[in-house]
Amino acid sequence: MKRILIAIAAVVVLGIAGLVGVPWYAQARAEREVEAGFAQIRQNGATASHGKVGFDLWSRKLTIADVKIESAAQPPASVTFGTITATGLSQPDGEHVAAGSIEVSDVAMAGQMPGPSAMRLSYKLPQIVVKDYAGPARFAAIPAGSSLLETYRALIQQFAAISATSLTVPRATGTLEGGPAAAGPAEFTYSGFTMDGIKDGRIASYKLTEAAFTISMQQPANKFAASAGQPGKVEKMQGRIADIVHRDIDANAILAVLNPEAAKDDRAYRVYGRVTTGAYEVNSDAGVRMRMEGIFADEFSVRPSRLQLPALIAALPASAAAEPTPEQAIALLERVAGVYEGLAIKNAEMRGLSIEAPQGPVKLSAIRFDLRDGKGEVAVEGFDGPSPNGPVKLGRFALKGFDIASLLRFSAKFAAQGAKPAPAEAVILFKLLDGIELKALTAPYKAGEKPVQIDNISLDWGQFVGPIPTKARLMAKMAGPLDASNPALLPLLVAGIDTVAVDADLGLGWTESAGTFALEPFKLDVSNLVAASASVSLSQVPREVFTIDLQQATTAAAQIEASGLALTLRDLGVVDVLVANYARGHSIPRDAARKALVDSIKLIGAQLAAGNADVAAAVDALGRFVERPRQTFTLKLSPRAKVPAMQLAQLIAIDPPSALAQFKIEAQTAP
Repeated sequence: MKRILIAIAAVVVLGIAGLVGVPWYAQARAEREVEAGFAQIRQNGATASHGKVGFDLWSRKLTIADVKIESAAQPPASVTFGTITATGLSQPDGEHVAAGSIEVSDVAMAGQMPGPSAMRLSYKLPQIVVKDYAGPARFAAIPAGSSLLETYRALIQQFAAISATSLTVPRATGTLEGGPAAAGPAEFTYSGFTMDGIKDGRIASYKLTEAAFTISMQQPANKFAASAGQPGKVEKMQGRIADIVHRDIDANAILAVLNPEAAKDDRAYRVYGRVTTGAYEVNSDAGVRMRMEGIFADEFSVRPSRLQLPALIAALPASAAAEPTPEQAIALLERVAGVYEGLAIKNAEMRGLSIEAPQGPVKLSAIRFDLRDGKGEVAVEGFDGPSPNGPVKLGRFALKGFDIASLLRFSAKFAAQGAKPAPAEAVILFKLLDGIELKALTAPYKAGEKPVQIDNISLDWGQFVGPIPTKARLMAKMAGPLDASNPALLPLLVAGIDTVAVDADLGLGWTESAGTFALEPFKLDVSNLVAASASVSLSQVPREVFTIDLQQATTAAAQIEASGLALTLRDLGVVDVLVANYARGHSIPRDAARKALVDSIKLIGAQLAAGNADVAAAVDALGRFVERPRQTFTLKLSPRAKVPAMQLAQLIAIDPPSALAQFKIEAQTAP
């Protein structure tokens, strides 16, 4: 598609701008100059012809009839003009011409796309009007055999040499024929196309009142029809998009990308500023209707050194049917990753999406996207749609800092190896995303059950040492029904608790300057059960422990020391649930069950205490926590001396009393 459009653009530029670049001297001189312009076009191997040439010296009006141009490229592209009329011609100097107005009538463009499908694209434009044109008297011919990028660059350079107050195309129609799934020609209609303020390769604004299309697609046949040799159903789709506006377009940014020295240019160039569209609607015979209220973006820019377009094109397969080798696939993914790093899209947004389908209506308030230096922010907001068990509503889901370029490179690496990454290698995936956010989700748990409600889930990580994040934060607030079929939840269900709400705030972080690693904050509230908060800290934590090298991490971990623990538990009903469950399991009254639990705690505590007064006091405080409902239990452990964390872990497994003896223990229970 791109090649044919560029070929068409080439013949249009050479066929319009070049042809009006003639001195307004006299009829014979005009004919000679027009013919010289056509001879210039033929230098590329193209064919070019014209009909009658008229020139009126007094009104400075040039008319050229029946223009036909066909490119030398294969497959060829062609353009015809019924009449080209330039009025108010002048020649400021020997190298430039100007015209108050250029009008072109009955324009037809056509070309065939290369490949096995042999798709053919054609356009018809009844009228093109250019106001206040100024440009070179002669455009340099594009050398025969020029590459796609060289041709595109030459055309943009020629465009940058002209100026005009406006270019208007009131209406254009297009047809695309062929394609593997096409059941008929695709038809396009464009209305109200205008470009204003064309000068020095820049366009102040680009406007299109409406673009509409009709496509007929051959759907695959079901197995019964296929077995009978019958084709699938033909599905017709129609659509329109209104009020497309681009502002501050700069073709010089594309020239910078196409410059042979682009690989050395690391500057960012803005291609265009704000983009807006009106409503976009699509309807199909299958009963699917889609409407989007509008699309917006603040800016689109490029960085030539990252895009590397010549290298990307060289990495593409020679044909769509050719299967790339593993090496070619890796090279292509690497180049595509560079494209993402070389593009920047600021604050792109699609608003007000609604879909009506046989499965039920779907609504989406907005899709937001921001891409800079290969990393993107993607968010979906205001989803409302069906699911097999009932309706689903979502306030917001976002991927923060999504590193698209690195993900492509990671995929290329393991695609070449033909294997899945090992767990130690897969940890690098943490660096591909900064975090996840989920807000205001209401979804059915099971058909007919109460829904799960998530007010907020926010998970962020960062501060990397190599591929390992050393800082993370999880905040979550949600509620949902308990699964009655789960035996582990029976104590809660018997106690009349059929839904649970959870409010959590959990944080992990390493401070390199102090060499500390802490679990803080740790807050967990479970409605009608318990509220807990805690902090756990380690000291002498070296940088070398954060590695995927297990041996290195184990060696470095020997330096880590336990710094302490603080824990607070507030009973919101969990003790009553434990007591009720114990009473039911042992067929005893609740008071007896509570006393039995307290006695069990004291018995276990006596075994752990082993003469340790701190442990005995902590056990006593825990017993009072169970003995009296709605109490708050606090526990604090402080190391008496250096406590190597790895040795402590071993002691906890084989000798818990000795492990506890390493700490000063403070505990209390209060209302």
